[in-house]
Amino acid sequence: MVTGASGGIGFASAALLARNGAKVALNDVSNTPALVGAVEKLRDEGLDIIAAPGDVSDNEQVQEMIRTAADRMGGLTYLVNNAATPGTGKSIPPGQLDRVPDTLWNLLLNVNLVGPYRCVRAARDYLDAAKGAVVNVTSTAALGAGASSTAYAASKAGLQLVTRELAKGLGPRIRVNAVAPGWVGGTQWPCGWSEEEAADAVRALPLGRVGRPEDFAEAIFFLCAGASYITGQTLVVDGGLTA
Repeated sequence: MVTGASGGIGFASAALLARNGAKVALNDVSNTPALVGAVEKLRDEGLDIIAAPGDVSDNEQVQEMIRTAADRMGGLTYLVNNAATPGTGKSIPPGQLDRVPDTLWNLLLNVNLVGPYRCVRAARDYLDAAKGAVVNVTSTAALGAGASSTAYAASKAGLQLVTRELAKGLGPRIRVNAVAPGWVGGTQWPCGWSEEEAADAVRALPLGRVGRPEDFAEAIFFLCAGASYITGQTLVVDGGLTA
């Protein structure tokens, strides 16, 4: 199962897993046109895809979507926790405390931090039976490389710690790792940069380009299907942003 899979990193990860022979459940918060379109697109390739709508911020929905997907697929081997939200349309500088109210904190912690934990908790028995793996999608924001808000950075930093704790708690049968993407191209979130500022940021990257969803999907695929002796780690995939 891949959460937040109707586009971006989630869709690219689901596609890569499916093209390598996996049955994949695509999740989004509900059965949105984007999710329906993503499922149809991969099915048109002849891939084994099901839709698994559900809101990761709602424990009952998480339990139902995991159970239904596992029943339909005959089990669950890999869980990619990609669903997340910035919670804001524009970047909020860390000094502007009044622009980060409790409602924003509660939203981001509930979706970005507790959401993945809920999914792992619901999927644990299936993953244990399969000797499977979990990959959480964090962010270089957790490393101090800039974020949409302090709350977002904190939610992703917390997810890195949860990744380590779950690796200790669920081993040796379940591996738990994370991928920390840097700048992801093709997203709809407006960071407020001018074209010149964005171009300067790209030129500053050692690899000289913004990351494509497929770049991050490759790292996620490795931590799912390979990496048999890696657990509790966060793989930074950022084109050299944090070098």
